[in-house]
Amino acid sequence: MAKTRVSFLCSACGSDQPKWLGRCPECGGWNTLERFVEPKGVGLAEALVPDADDSGARADEGREGGSPGGPGAGRRPSAPPRPIALHEVPADAAPRIPTGLAEFDRVLGGGVLPGSVILLGGEPGIGKSTLLLQALLSITSRDRTALYATSEESAQQLKLRSERLQPSAAQDPSRLLVHADSVLNRILEQAARLRPSLLAVDSIQLVARHDIAAPPGSITQLRRCCADLVSFAKRSGCAVIIVGHVTKEGLLSGPKMLEHLVDVVLSFEGDRHHLHRVVRATKNRFGSTQEVGLFEMTGQGLIEVDDSALALDASAAPRAGSILVPTLAGSRSMLAEIQALTASGFLGSAKRKTSGLDASRVGMLVAVLEKHAGLRLADQDIFVASAGGLRITEPAVDLGVALAIAGAHLRRATPALTAFVGEISLAGDLRPVRQIESRLEAARRRGVRTVVLPAAQAVEDPNLRIVPVKRISEAIEQLDASSPNS
Repeated sequence: MAKTRVSFLCSACGSDQPKWLGRCPECGGWNTLERFVEPKGVGLAEALVPDADDSGARADEGREGGSPGGPGAGRRPSAPPRPIALHEVPADAAPRIPTGLAEFDRVLGGGVLPGSVILLGGEPGIGKSTLLLQALLSITSRDRTALYATSEESAQQLKLRSERLQPSAAQDPSRLLVHADSVLNRILEQAARLRPSLLAVDSIQLVARHDIAAPPGSITQLRRCCADLVSFAKRSGCAVIIVGHVTKEGLLSGPKMLEHLVDVVLSFEGDRHHLHRVVRATKNRFGSTQEVGLFEMTGQGLIEVDDSALALDASAAPRAGSILVPTLAGSRSMLAEIQALTASGFLGSAKRKTSGLDASRVGMLVAVLEKHAGLRLADQDIFVASAGGLRITEPAVDLGVALAIAGAHLRRATPALTAFVGEISLAGDLRPVRQIESRLEAARRRGVRTVVLPAAQAVEDPNLRIVPVKRISEAIEQLDASSPNS
């Protein structure tokens, strides 16, 4: 019997410790070390994936279900790869597999790369399985085979879900194979036999290896199952998408090691009580992590939407506390809406609540408004949000956030067809932002006629009225005092 190695793995940072400690020495987290048992020997994925030099008889044997001894029985272990010179590595990369969902492909960097492993996380009920099923149905319509291994639903439940999707998405559902099982050994055995272009596992918290004495979802099962899926993807060239749950803090459940093992980590965000959904990448070895994909949840599944869903029409009647800001999401510029509300609170215990924005940066802007704009906000409850469920972290929206707060407090609306962009320093000065031309193009596309921006970036534009400002006090003067709107 193979010996087992017992260690303690930190669920916060993924560090491996030889004994249990109350505090992780790597990240400083308390009570984050959990017992991890890893048996020695060849992994399941290595035993199931046939070698490149195997004969056709072996492949036929695998398609017939393998030898009577079980998965991998009677197969010789593959020889370890030998080191080769860098210039000998073939440069021809495998073409990406488009999912047919343009917003999803944008976040992935152009499609699914063969042999890559993607971890898709999101809150329960947000639509992860719906997004995955639509992507698989679209992939199979392009003469490719996909295997959907579901451990959360039965095959009948998955069938009912597919019938609710758009009919155009399921052009050839016969090439989408469903395997309802929670044992990873059997899932990988079927994947090795069928050799699909893409394998989807829904979800990693419910699958388990039968040879590990640990319940599904434990740190031992999660780490070993994910490692087997990564090994299978790299050896077979089959792309793997893993669905993961998130904790109540919004982080992916399980050890941080899962995010280190995979190639792409996607976050599916949004409020399940609202329509809009946002897909973003927090890790992407083959593309940018700044791109976002926008969807709308309907009775027929997820529908792709453009950035017009993130902000009201620029020509709508101005309202106090509502500001249009040109923001960047990867390579795409879009016009978003910042909304703010102020209400009388209690001095010393005023609330500062944000949604979709950095709370600490909003607090800094409130301090700048008090110090350099003369606004008394210490006794005001302030609520700031980005409309449409978009999360904005770049400092280029500082001017929009500050004016939204000031407009809500002074009950002043901005002039119609006006957008604001600029970073605010602690001294109250406006700093230049990157890619100003792209932002101005996004504003023009949405019908904006006036853009207020830092004086250092004043440009000539025949289609826009450019208003340069140097300080936050000058920008507040752009608020229309003659037409207050509550």
